[in-house]
Amino acid sequence: MIIGLISDTHDNMPYIKKAVEKLKEEHVKLVLHAGDYISPFTAKPYAELDVPMIGVFGNNCAETEHLNRVYSEVDCDIRGYFTEVKADGLKIALFHGHRKEDVEKAQTGDYDVVVSGHFHKSSIKEKNGKLWINPGELCGYLYGTNSIGFLDTEKRFAWIAEL
Repeated sequence: MIIGLISDTHDNMPYIKKAVEKLKEEHVKLVLHAGDYISPFTAKPYAELDVPMIGVFGNNCAETEHLNRVYSEVDCDIRGYFTEVKADGLKIALFHGHRKEDVEKAQTGDYDVVVSGHFHKSSIKEKNGKLWINPGELCGYLYGTNSIGFLDTEKRFAWIAEL
């Protein structure tokens, strides 16, 4: 199974739309969003995915109740600030990365894969038997790189795609 990974969209609608197209091209079966959607109006393009999306809030998500409502309308389940996702035999920790307790939980928990955002820099690394993935910033505001990530659950292999 291919899982799409996205984070730090920060209201950049043109790149949200590009990300949705790329996720569809890769035939993802699930999308994980590591937070910082920002505004509720950003939900609409995700309706085009036709696959479930699970997300968490980031440090810039102020309208959490409204975000929950509008994102649920496009088949996205925002699960607070930290969640566990089981997909194709893997146990995945999903969080934004701005809260120390979430980082500690991911480090000490029994996870195969850890997905987070917050730092706007894409990275893939193996650490203590866990695959740690930050898909980078979709918005491109800090580093000028608009990226998303992918996880092949069967091969336990991840890659970053620039848009």
